[in-house]
Amino acid sequence: MLEIKNLSASIAGKPILDKVNLTINKGEIHALLGPNGSGKTTLLMVIMGMPRYEVTAGTITFQGKDITKATIDERARAGIGLAFQRPPVVRGVTTRQMVEICSGSKDEAQTKALATRLSLEPMLERDINQGFSGGEAKRAEMLQLLAQNPDFAMFDEPESGVDLDNMAIVGGAMAEILETKEMRRTGDRNKAGLIVTHTGHILEFVNADFGHIFMHGSIVCNGNPRDLFAEIRENGYEECVRCNKCQK
Repeated sequence: MLEIKNLSASIAGKPILDKVNLTINKGEIHALLGPNGSGKTTLLMVIMGMPRYEVTAGTITFQGKDITKATIDERARAGIGLAFQRPPVVRGVTTRQMVEICSGSKDEAQTKALATRLSLEPMLERDINQGFSGGEAKRAEMLQLLAQNPDFAMFDEPESGVDLDNMAIVGGAMAEILETKEMRRTGDRNKAGLIVTHTGHILEFVNADFGHIFMHGSIVCNGNPRDLFAEIRENGYEECVRCNKCQK
């Protein structure tokens, strides 16, 4: 579904990503782990096509099509979605309007049903994230992704700033977006995802198939995400990179 080859990128002339290679197939969920400032968020932003991030080398292919130079809206229409770590406030646009934009429909009953499932119905007429708590803002991100129904969804530290009650709601929504519940019933999943996590708590709700350690702008280690986290908790990221268990 997504193939990244030798991807390098910079912000305002400063190199951030260095020859990143990553392949995510249909039905796979990948977890990207790494210390703060390692470039994890930058990778998601580059995949999404945010304009302040300049691709200096390499390619991004989505469902067989080169999207390296595609605009944000072209990538979203193609089936790529993103939940931000710190969702921005958007004044002048209500949450209801954004949900309708994401779904491509003004079906009031559908919008209300989605909002009710995430305990966000009272927020529908408020500007996006205006005065929202951390948990409400993260739930609003899940609401928009559920409405968009992307083939490939990216989540930037979904557990950041979220209490346990909200994390359960966010985790349940992520599982629905990524069709993990459907997979348990049918054995088949068409969606794929990439989760950036610093703590690993979200993996209690969404089981990732593959884990990658991201440091200094590139992937330095691959393995089972739970095994990687156990190593990180015990010895830290630097030791994990040097560990012989890592498949570099």
